[in-house]
Amino acid sequence: MEMNFTELEQKINENKSLDFGDIFNKSIELFKKTWQQGLLHALLTIGLVIGIMMVVFVPMFLMGAVDSSSFESLESGDPDFMPIILMYVVMFPVIFIASIFSTLLNMAFYRVVKQIDLGEPASSVSFAMFFKTKYFVKALILSVVTFFIAIIAALACYLPLFYVIVPLSLLIPIFSFNPEISNADLIKASFKLGNKKWLITFGLIIVSGILAELVGLILCGIGIFVTMSFVYLPLYFVYKEVIGFGSDLNNTQGFEKIEEL
Repeated sequence: MEMNFTELEQKINENKSLDFGDIFNKSIELFKKTWQQGLLHALLTIGLVIGIMMVVFVPMFLMGAVDSSSFESLESGDPDFMPIILMYVVMFPVIFIASIFSTLLNMAFYRVVKQIDLGEPASSVSFAMFFKTKYFVKALILSVVTFFIAIIAALACYLPLFYVIVPLSLLIPIFSFNPEISNADLIKASFKLGNKKWLITFGLIIVSGILAELVGLILCGIGIFVTMSFVYLPLYFVYKEVIGFGSDLNNTQGFEKIEEL
């Protein structure tokens, strides 16, 4: 059960302590249970991005095959920059749309991870669960906002970019488990959680990313498709340990109280 912003803020302000080793070990154990879903997530993401990019490159290839003079101006002394400009004008929104669909897949993957972790019914989630207009629009707005946040951080001598990496990374699991909260509140919640748990989260992102890449390369390179999902698991546990899942935790506490009575 998702929370409202007040409940999210209250959980974050409680500032529950986290242990780096504990989260890392839990992530490894959960990876053993979710690596197949992680592989499917990686293949779906790559396939989706390639499919969307083909919308741009296939027409360009066909145009060049039908009329080879279309790109001859690039090799001449006085090139026509219109094809280049047109290519970038088309490519940027297509890449942006691909990143939005990738975000929606990432959100669904967090739900799949939660389902496996908590033993929820298998029919309750799917990788297409967020492929709806209202979620696409929210993801579009969030992508635009986070893009400008990242650009501003990069322009400020890059050091602020290291800071915003954490809240922007936490934004996806917060959005996944609370999809009905407004965009403004989602961003505020991600920065609040990022502020409280910046150091440990940044460390988990770096270590899990390095480990996933190294193990993937050891497995003949293609293993990266299996291990790349590992980087999402520490962020899942940061969210779970600090915020939790609403009624799931409340029900657990209720059972504990009954046992005590």
